[in-house]
Amino acid sequence: MLEIILGALLPVVVTFVLGFVAAWRRDFEARDASTLNRMVLVYAVPLALFAGTVTASREELSQDIPLVIAMCVVIIGMYAVVFLLSRTAFRLQMSTSALAALLASAPAVPFMGPAILGSLFGRPSAIPIALAGLIINLTVVPITILFFTLDSPDEDLQEISRARDGTKSASTTASGCSVLVAKLAETVKEPIVWAPVFAFVIVLSGVHISQLIVDALSMLGHASGGVALFASGIVLASVKIKGNWYVFLFVCLKNIVEPALVLGGLRWLGYGNPIVSEAVVTMAIPAMPIALMLAVQYRVAEAEVASTIFLSVIGSVITMGVFIALTR
Repeated sequence: MLEIILGALLPVVVTFVLGFVAAWRRDFEARDASTLNRMVLVYAVPLALFAGTVTASREELSQDIPLVIAMCVVIIGMYAVVFLLSRTAFRLQMSTSALAALLASAPAVPFMGPAILGSLFGRPSAIPIALAGLIINLTVVPITILFFTLDSPDEDLQEISRARDGTKSASTTASGCSVLVAKLAETVKEPIVWAPVFAFVIVLSGVHISQLIVDALSMLGHASGGVALFASGIVLASVKIKGNWYVFLFVCLKNIVEPALVLGGLRWLGYGNPIVSEAVVTMAIPAMPIALMLAVQYRVAEAEVASTIFLSVIGSVITMGVFIALTR
């Protein structure tokens, strides 16, 4: 079991460290990480999500409805709770709260799922990987991008907030709605949002995509995990690791609380393996590097996000081992 966990997570740690060393040797700088991030977000990850999703079938999706419901409820529920907690209790700004919620709720399934789940479950692991990636990229990722765009400086938003005497006239309300619609349209245009949606529509329509096309699209998609982690290491070298209580809280929520909720909930409902083991181990995967990609792109809480992902990956060697043992 230890060999399986180390075999899955050691490449992640090594790639992360290589990015750190490359930045330390000045082979790469922080601005280079931004370029790599753009390649990952605009091309590599959308292609990986599309290729991974269209390989599933309607029959396979229908057989795993309990798995879909469990992951959907936990991921979206955790995101909502952490976002509201960050906004109300911690008084964080909208974009920072969205990042915290993404870190605590979304496992890095598109990046680490094939290595970790493939070692444990073999070919059937393709289903939880596709489902988790689909849920994450249809819900919490677009919501996070929307919160970022709503929280970014915008002349229209500033004009609305400067409405005299705080009155909400019909014109002000109309302007606010138009800004929100524009932000929603901007979010939907992101490849990381519409690519999995398009793949999901293809699967539901029953259209078969040739394996040749899937393989052609997968080449760059396979690079997404390594490049994202390498870029994360570069960013980590340019910031100071922060071990404050915020970081430890979000690591604990992601690595321990979320998979524990899935385990307790499914056991309470009477489900057994393989649904329990697949769902729990999937949720125990560390936080997504895409959170750091977004933090770098929008220049929000880069040090805290990098620290959270680093500690989540390192800590998962222990926490994943515990949850694998509990579900065997």
